[in-house]
Amino acid sequence: MTDRDSISRRAAAIAPSATMAITAKAAELRAQGRPVIGFGAGEPDFATPDYIVESAIAAARDPKNHHYSPAPGLPELREAVAVKTARDSGFDVDASSVVITNGGKQGVYLTCQVLIDPGDEVLVPSPYWVTYPSAVELAGGVPVTVPTTAESGFTVGLDQLDALTTDRTKMLIFVSPSNPTGAVYTPQQVAAVGKWAAERGIWVLTDEIYEHLIYGDVEFSSIPVAAPEARARAVVVNGVAKTYAMTGWRVGWLIGPGEVAGAASRIQSHLSSNVANVSQRAALTAVSGSLDAVVQMRAVFDRRRKTMVGMLDATPGVSCLEPDGAFYVFPDMTGLLGLSLNGRSAATTLELCEILLDEAEIAFVPGEAFGAPGHVRISFALGDDDLVEGLTRLQRLVASAS
Repeated sequence: MTDRDSISRRAAAIAPSATMAITAKAAELRAQGRPVIGFGAGEPDFATPDYIVESAIAAARDPKNHHYSPAPGLPELREAVAVKTARDSGFDVDASSVVITNGGKQGVYLTCQVLIDPGDEVLVPSPYWVTYPSAVELAGGVPVTVPTTAESGFTVGLDQLDALTTDRTKMLIFVSPSNPTGAVYTPQQVAAVGKWAAERGIWVLTDEIYEHLIYGDVEFSSIPVAAPEARARAVVVNGVAKTYAMTGWRVGWLIGPGEVAGAASRIQSHLSSNVANVSQRAALTAVSGSLDAVVQMRAVFDRRRKTMVGMLDATPGVSCLEPDGAFYVFPDMTGLLGLSLNGRSAATTLELCEILLDEAEIAFVPGEAFGAPGHVRISFALGDDDLVEGLTRLQRLVASAS
């Protein structure tokens, strides 16, 4: 095969999403009749609230939603997102700074396309969401991993950022609450990171998709609010997916300085045009309404979080830091490596997850996907009974180990 017959090097270098892959594999095995319990999904296990669904039904019947609309989003939704942002994080923005995207993931992609040139370096604290490095690479950038550990609460320190910053560093990707660890930076930490970036002229892409999924006395803080000096070089990515159980509706947004928002709109006009109007109308209803639904979800997630951490900590060979946000735990599973589990032994958590799927019929996502081998990501966004049954299977398998 010649180069002309091959796909591009850029496309060949991008691996599929590991989280989507494990979810698909679990679904495939269930379709074959195996009682697999999947812990890989990064989405609430709740239905979208009825009042939002009803607004979408009404929108689908309205002919004005049957046609193209502005690429950066419906004007009324952009305005509502600006109002919602001020309400929820204290970040006052103009609607012209908002670009509605096909999910928060496209917001990340567009931000990288707008800001990153080939060879630019982007600091990516790890463990990281699987899409961040790929979005950087698709823009020709170079992701630079900044490792964090459970000992630091999976938060990055300024000295670590300094040590990996070069004259080619263009951007930092920052996320709190974190996928996959559930770590939440304190307001003081957020302010310090924002000030650090501003002093060095580094852009910050801050992913706030889990802003409302925090537990106990933990406080969410937004970089452009905690560090106003960073505002001129900050892009906020968010969406309705997690807060309103709307992952499948594919509505997110980015908020950035005028030049960034304008460039993102131009790219989107060629990439996908507008986000589906019916989904935008549903999102308008969501962000304009109350937060009652997420309050109810958060209470359920909090209960499951405590159950999961307790069961994992009671499992020999497993060490689990209690997450403060999102709906994942990220336990250290190195104590299970080398054990004979039904006659099979794993040298890596990638191999361990394969064994757990085959022998215990539970689907975890290996830490290798997040730049953190030795760990696994386990979602507690699944039913209580499945959660307990799945972790009981893990405990049984470990108890039988030799």
